[in-house]
Amino acid sequence: MEKTWRWFGRKDRITLEMLRQIGVEGIVTALHDVPNGEIWTREKIRELREYIESYGMRWSVVESLPVCESIKYGGADRDMLIENYKESLRNLSAEGIHTICYNFMPVLDWARTDLEHPNPNGTTNLYFSYSEFAYFDIYIVGRKGAREEWAAFKVPGLSVERDILAEVEALKARMTPEAEHKLVENIIVKTQGFVSGNIREDDEHPVELFRNLLALYDGITKEQLRENMRYFLSAIMPVCEECGMNMCVHPDDPPFPVLGLPRIVTSAEDIDWFLKAVDNPHNGLTFCAGSLSAGAQNNVVDMARRFASRTHFVHLRSCHIFENGDFTEASHLGGRADLIELVRIFEKENPALPMRVDHGMTMLDDSSKGYNAGYSFLGRMFAMGQVQGIMATVDRELGIPYRITGFYE
Repeated sequence: MEKTWRWFGRKDRITLEMLRQIGVEGIVTALHDVPNGEIWTREKIRELREYIESYGMRWSVVESLPVCESIKYGGADRDMLIENYKESLRNLSAEGIHTICYNFMPVLDWARTDLEHPNPNGTTNLYFSYSEFAYFDIYIVGRKGAREEWAAFKVPGLSVERDILAEVEALKARMTPEAEHKLVENIIVKTQGFVSGNIREDDEHPVELFRNLLALYDGITKEQLRENMRYFLSAIMPVCEECGMNMCVHPDDPPFPVLGLPRIVTSAEDIDWFLKAVDNPHNGLTFCAGSLSAGAQNNVVDMARRFASRTHFVHLRSCHIFENGDFTEASHLGGRADLIELVRIFEKENPALPMRVDHGMTMLDDSSKGYNAGYSFLGRMFAMGQVQGIMATVDRELGIPYRITGFYE
């Protein structure tokens, strides 16, 4: 697989010079300065592509060309936005970029409640607590019907019994304004602004903005969201065929419904549905082992075998689920995902697939650098070293020549 790295453009504190030195072959990035819904011009694409190439790497994957909320909930302007999307696809293709990672998650991209959860070895990782998320939903957002939903809540894929409302009330008894503010920052500011653009770090009233976004989906069911995804994919597939563009949707993270919003890429059944709904080889999957392993209902290795032929991009990370269902990002050699077996599967199926290690630990002096949440440098570099070792070993097993990058060999 091609070793890639998510890079957030020229403002990223992690520079292309740093990435060149650690063996990165391809860059995963986007035009982060273009507002959602506007056309990506060929000139702006070319400028960034040439800048990346000047460091000896290529722009391998777009992550993301955002799918606007109006396309997801079926707003009056969705056809216009889809036309803009098509034009951006044509312009990317003309500049030699042919893989688009996107998501169809309403409002909220990936969600965690703690961005600096301590690990036993002194590093920190991203963490998801059901009770803290429920507190945010009930007492901070104040969503109608939230209390009733959490009262009936069952941890997906586990038989564990939890009284989430009792846990929420226990949290409320010791919650401080500072802790509430941190929960808002963790869930809807620090993990969203640099990803989706829905809420920025300089927004003065993020919770109010968030409530307004949630309101756009009033009455939208799982079936309706699926139909809106089918509508979008059916509309763009002729352009994808014309231009050789591979669309690969990212699984929902975490892979279960949140905040009363439907989620439609959470399981093998969901993936099978959208692949068959628009049965075109250009309609594919970003196989994110981390997102999928956060759901106890998912057998990640079996899913890799089943969907490898329709996978266009791979995210290698892993999650550990605790006995109560809460989960954390795990070591890239641990957790539920079994990255060693996943590498075997994808190297057999298509060794040219782009792969990135995705989230990593915050370690050593990462915490002082101001990196985007989940996107540390040293933690991801450590993970990249682990995965490179896996790939080299598996490739020797399979008789595949392994590329040593950054050296004379």
